[in-house]
Formats: sequence, C-alpha cells, structure tokens
Amino acid sequence: MQTTAPSFPETAAANDANGLLFVAADVAPADEADFNRWYDKEHVEERVRIPGFLSGARYTSLEGGRKYLGLYRTESLAVFGTAGYRAAFEKQTPWSIANLDRMRQPVRRVCAVRAVTGFGSGSHVVVLPLPVAADAQALIAQAAGVGLQLSEQAGFVQSYLLMPDPTLSTPLPRETTEGRVLQPMLVVETSGADAARTARASAAAAFDADPASGWLLALGWKLTAAELN
Repeated sequence: MQTTAPSFPETAAANDANGLLFVAADVAPADEADFNRWYDKEHVEERVRIPGFLSGARYTSLEGGRKYLGLYRTESLAVFGTAGYRAAFEKQTPWSIANLDRMRQPVRRVCAVRAVTGFGSGSHVVVLPLPVAADAQALIAQAAGVGLQLSEQAGFVQSYLLMPDPTLSTPLPRETTEGRVLQPMLVVETSGADAARTARASAAAAFDADPASGWLLALGWKLTAAELN
C-alpha cells in the first residue's frame, strides 16, 4: 500500500509556491556514458523549454542517495497539469525512451517549494529526508527557522523544504511502489562540500534526523529558462 505525506492546506502561500520536479536514479556503469549524453544534450533543455519551467540542474552524489539527481524548478505546481507538460511525455524521443528505461531505483517526486531562505545556486547540495509530519504547517515553520539558523553558517547559499504532492508524484515505470513513502525533504545549497557537510549535521540535529540519511551532491550544470529566450 502506498503511504503518502499529508496535503497541506490551500493557503495563498501554498498556491504561490514554486513547484519542483525531483528525479533521482542509479544507472548501470555500461549505460552511464549514453545516459549522461542524453541528459546533457537533450533532456534538461527539453524540460526547461516547457512553459512554466524556470530551471533544470544536474547533480552527482558524493555521499548517499542515488548517483544522479535532477532538480527542475517551475513557476507553480499547476505547471505539472498543463498541456505543455503532458506533451513532453506523449512525444518522447527514442533516445528518451531508452534512457528512462535505464534508470535503476528511480525516485520521482513533484513538490511544492516552501520555507525558502536565501537565494542563488550552490556548488553543492544536501538533501535531508524528513519523517512524514502530521502537521505540515508546523513542519514548514520549523524548516523556515532551521533555514535562518543555517544562513549564519559560512558557505550557506539557500535552503528550502520540498513537500511532495501525493497526486502529482506518480512513480516512474521502474520505481518501486510497495512501501513507497513521500517524505518531505530539506534541501540546502552551499558554496562547497565542507559547508554542505556542516549544514547537513546541523539540519539533522535540528530535525532529530540521522545525518547519514542526508545526501551530499555536487552540481554538474544548470540551465535557466531565461538563457533559452
């Protein structure tokens, strides 16, 4: 049975929140070269060209999690219900079909971006999965407070809470659905790996989470919609 995070109330702040598509996966070593070429030459640009998408970024894991992570920021969650987004799936290229099938242990989440602190893009990212909260608004408030604390640390760039939407977070074909839990995730962007490790330890302590559960990833590259205009 699928377990999902509770929906948060439809407040004005929730409606105005950016959306974010979170896709992580491992890939067999024999497939990595073509997988990376596809992502870099076709997939990121294709997604960022969808109306309402703001940016797409690729990361590679240094510690924990899946090896590859893609983060795609959108104007709102509503973008994931548009004709432009649906068309991206209805008109997939043969190259896309082949490489989507190469993803191993994929994780796909469509999230509202909440409790944003700071601005800019860091060279390193921490992804800290959090327990599913009975009170989503309390979790958002806590994440905002933790973000303010982290902002005092050297190398901090930005932090935000990802709240998965149960309806929009449909699994990828190879994604396991048994026992699937849509956990909130705190994302912290920093200017270096050491700052990321410090932020991970501090955030884990604040949320009473296991720091070993936090992913640490390095940015490969990022594309914004403004660069395509």
